[in-house]
Amino acid sequence: MAITKPGKVQNLSILIIISGVLNILGGGLLALLIIIGTIGIGLLCAPILVLPMVLGVAEIIYGINMMADPPRIEEPSLAIAILEICSILFGNIFGLVVGVINLVFINDQELKAYFESLK
Repeated sequence: MAITKPGKVQNLSILIIISGVLNILGGGLLALLIIIGTIGIGLLCAPILVLPMVLGVAEIIYGINMMADPPRIEEPSLAIAILEICSILFGNIFGLVVGVINLVFINDQELKAYFESLK
């Protein structure tokens, strides 16, 4: 028997989706500025510049799956939280904050009990 969905799950999923959108927009803008600023030579850095956009897409998919009722994830992802924290390397301060909040919520007993009840 599943317990009611805590508001923390909804809040966390919204924060993760917003962080994903900011990663996509910020990563695209950063890539565009570097490529234009170096008159195309920065295109060699494209694989590195694409990383925030890939993380953004993963965050959006993860956030949408968490927002579903019932969530289509087994438990909150530690990998997404760590990658959000690492997004500070690309200047995404919001991603750092969301990553820390995500880590705190992963260890929250209410959320642990909720995800355990879904199994």
